Amino acid sequence: MAQEIEIGLGKKGRMAYGLDDISIVPSRRTRDPHDVNTTWQVDAYEFDVPIIGAPMDSAISPQTAIELGRLGTVGVLDLEGLWTRYDDPEPMLQRIAELPDDKVTAYLQEIYQEPIKASLIKQRLTQIREAGVVVAGALSPQTTQEFLPAVLEAGVDLFVIRGTVVSAEHVSTDHEPLNLKQLIYELDVPVIVGGASDYTSALHLMRAGAAGVLVGFGGGATSANSLTVGIDVPMATAISDVAEARRDYMDESGGRYVQVIADGGTGYTGNFVKALAMGADAVMLGVALARATQAPGRGTHWGAEARHDSLPRGVRTTPGTVGTLEQILHGPSHRADGTLNFCGALRRAMASTGYVDLKNFQKCNVVVTPTGR
Repeated sequence: MAQEIEIGLGKKGRMAYGLDDISIVPSRRTRDPHDVNTTWQVDAYEFDVPIIGAPMDSAISPQTAIELGRLGTVGVLDLEGLWTRYDDPEPMLQRIAELPDDKVTAYLQEIYQEPIKASLIKQRLTQIREAGVVVAGALSPQTTQEFLPAVLEAGVDLFVIRGTVVSAEHVSTDHEPLNLKQLIYELDVPVIVGGASDYTSALHLMRAGAAGVLVGFGGGATSANSLTVGIDVPMATAISDVAEARRDYMDESGGRYVQVIADGGTGYTGNFVKALAMGADAVMLGVALARATQAPGRGTHWGAEARHDSLPRGVRTTPGTVGTLEQILHGPSHRADGTLNFCGALRRAMASTGYVDLKNFQKCNVVVTPTGR
């Protein structure tokens, strides 16, 4: 039963928890880490690990998307990013890494004013496809109708519609909003949509036909939404709420299963594992992959919110580099700080709780430990 507290005489609020507030409890049965199965599947595509590379210029380039594919997962290219605005974005990426904090936001706003080019969308997606890996690209709801023809012409295996908040009932007085249900119905590829942070919003996206729902609000490590607009999402509660919507939608639809994908607040292995324990089927990683030596951000990290032309709601951070993409995903690790060997951490947690696959791992016991606040 949800716990509602009185904030003041005129306002009540529900208690909600972040991933730092949750701990996984080992069970009476344990297994060998090599005996657990970490595979994850969306539609016809199966991956070795339940990880998606977030569509962020600091983490995913065409080359890192290819490398993630070779490592058993998928990287989503931001089709509104620098790679689809410039023939050679490397000088801009270098400049972003070098600028001081007080100047970088203005520079981000400036360089992202360059128009998106449909020809570059096709070129980048074709490059990934020719490498023989799963092709995934992302657009925001605002640009999907304009650039979707270029995406379809190039061909994608997974299409992501990602924004700070994405709803199935967007209302606008000055333009025709995206008809999400019609778009998904007409596409021949699985569509992952988000973010959503509550039961009702997620249920509506599922009813619109989404193959997967992203849970979160504008990312984690780079987000300044709480400071700028006062909105924040405690991820443990949000994931659990959306997982409940998934279960109810399965009953409503006669068995259609929609993937729940945590998006934000999972930059370390512990929170990555806890997101899956709370009910996520997979996790979209941003800052964790931006720490790779191959990452285009060169040890820095930012998201789409940081480049908004009138109200930036994100910042460039400097997480540094810790190892290769392979070390970040599969190890070996030489650090005990939760930045390397995400798959190894998941295997260890699943083994310690006695579960052999991800679906059953979602049933593991957790406790609330609000010491992280």
